[in-house]
Amino acid sequence: EYMLSIKFIRENKDRVIKSVKNKNVELDIEHLLHLDEERRKIIGTAEKMKAKRNHVSLDIANKKKQGGNVDEEIKMMQTVSREIKEMDTDLKAIETELNNLLLYVPNIIHPSVPIGKDESSNELVREWGTKIIHGFEAKDHLELGETLNLFDFKRSAKMSGSGFPLYTGKGAKLERSLINFMLDTHVEKHGYTELFPPFMTNRVATTTTGQLPKFEEDMYHIGGDDMFMISTAEVPVTNIHKDEILKENDLPMKYSAYSACFRREAGSYGKDTRGLMRLHQFNKVEMVKFTHPDSSYNELELLLADAEDILQALNLHYRIVVLASGDLSFSAAKCYDIEVWSPVLGKYLEVSSCSNFEAFQSRRGNIRFRSDADRKVEFVHTINGSGLATPRLMIALLETYQQADGSVRIPEALHPYMADLYIRA
Repeated sequence: EYMLSIKFIRENKDRVIKSVKNKNVELDIEHLLHLDEERRKIIGTAEKMKAKRNHVSLDIANKKKQGGNVDEEIKMMQTVSREIKEMDTDLKAIETELNNLLLYVPNIIHPSVPIGKDESSNELVREWGTKIIHGFEAKDHLELGETLNLFDFKRSAKMSGSGFPLYTGKGAKLERSLINFMLDTHVEKHGYTELFPPFMTNRVATTTTGQLPKFEEDMYHIGGDDMFMISTAEVPVTNIHKDEILKENDLPMKYSAYSACFRREAGSYGKDTRGLMRLHQFNKVEMVKFTHPDSSYNELELLLADAEDILQALNLHYRIVVLASGDLSFSAAKCYDIEVWSPVLGKYLEVSSCSNFEAFQSRRGNIRFRSDADRKVEFVHTINGSGLATPRLMIALLETYQQADGSVRIPEALHPYMADLYIRA
């Protein structure tokens, strides 16, 4: 099991240290293990002292029965009790520091993940479809949005500042159609159970999935209530089975959910933030699976295919890359990115990350299942992926389906959701 309990770290020290380094995380594992050693020493000594205390109190009882003097023994009892109390205080302090540090240990990297500093080491898995070449002067999504009145960034900036899009008219309808199409596909075709979760979660739930404590500054926090605006529906949906024991034959459990997503994007300075490229609020349809540890990597491939199905139905060219260790998220053991082709920008844009977290999140959220064979309880593996996030999907769709006359053709898959076959000025 790749579970980051202190026992696992102790028994797999080199592997954990290597994994932390390959994820570009600064963390002193030796210090963590030193604390654990201290903790175990104190527990050992305290056990001995407690045994001594029990022994002395038996002595006192026996002496009293015989009418003997027990002043010495009582004094000794008080000393031992005081020492035990001091040890308990030390133990509490060490355990608090240790448990806090454990929350900063990233998940172990799966052996199939390429090792590399950053995204330049990501490896291409496969491509689908072909790059479209327009035989006319193609417009980018911002020009199309302007001429067809699809979104209005000037007016939304008056309401909320930059990074909060306002979809208007046919743009709002197209956005809603995409969301409905994706949800319907996952529910009716791929067999996911639909959820409509809360958009705010408490501190405990946000720690389960690994956003806290490490990434608190990337999240919108509501101070008075100590609540967090969700960065993805993964947060509430993964917590649906928090502190539960699932039945083995109910696995895998598959959920799909639409939510708005909120991200402060604290580190996005200097990145491309034009239009829909990088937002503080965006829409996403998410897929989450609770799986048996033995089949989680197979389930990851199936989830990836479910996300790809959306792009294939919309007939958009994309590629899949497997992330290198340095580009892998804190909580993931392995991750694939799906990148859709933007013909005007001339580059691939990420529309989905599909990850296996193994038992990392389920250990934090105490999500387990009972084996049918031996009735033993163990942690499930959690998997999730976007299916899909809409902003860059919208960019690729508008740029791919634009026509020479300036209109945008609506892909066939969306015809049941939109009356218009073309969006015209």
